[in-house]
Amino acid sequence: MAFSADELRVLRRALAIALHPAPLPDEDVQDCLRLAGTLDEAVGEAGRLRAFLLADLARYRNALPGSLSGYLERLQDALAAGYDPRPEDLAALRALRGGPVAAALLERCQVLAERSVRARLAGRAVSASAPAPRSRLLALPGGRAAEPDKPKAPAAPARPATPSERPAPKPSEVFPPRRRPAPPPQQRAAG
Repeated sequence: MAFSADELRVLRRALAIALHPAPLPDEDVQDCLRLAGTLDEAVGEAGRLRAFLLADLARYRNALPGSLSGYLERLQDALAAGYDPRPEDLAALRALRGGPVAAALLERCQVLAERSVRARLAGRAVSASAPAPRSRLLALPGGRAAEPDKPKAPAAPARPATPSERPAPKPSEVFPPRRRPAPPPQQRAAG
């Protein structure tokens, strides 16, 4: 995730205020709320992208053995992004283990699946003390709540809620088509 210069400025101010609480001007509060909204939107887009990639992986897995190279490539990408292999992936790799790439991926996936199961089992023991997932930013320390004697200015009229300012990108826009390597030039025999 990359931040713009303005977002970094807002983030730096918010962190400074978190360390040294002080009353915030309304402009700073609005900047922090906008940044929180932008972060929530980025997390949502990352979730949608992950769902798309996992659905793409499932489509390639269902089309095996005809989609062998595409499936192995997408599985490697998913593993690099933190994907925990499912039993369907392990079964598909066992059926394809005749190839060196599939055999290496099978070994890697078995190790990752074992770690995942162990982590889930260990997580059940400590799930009562696990922190709740991040929720929306509702208040800032030292923000508006710290200034009870200041008269409130009339609020600007609220814009009607829109689903999103930007339309969601199409998969073809996010993932351009892959180019096939050109075959090596054939040499003609003189004769």
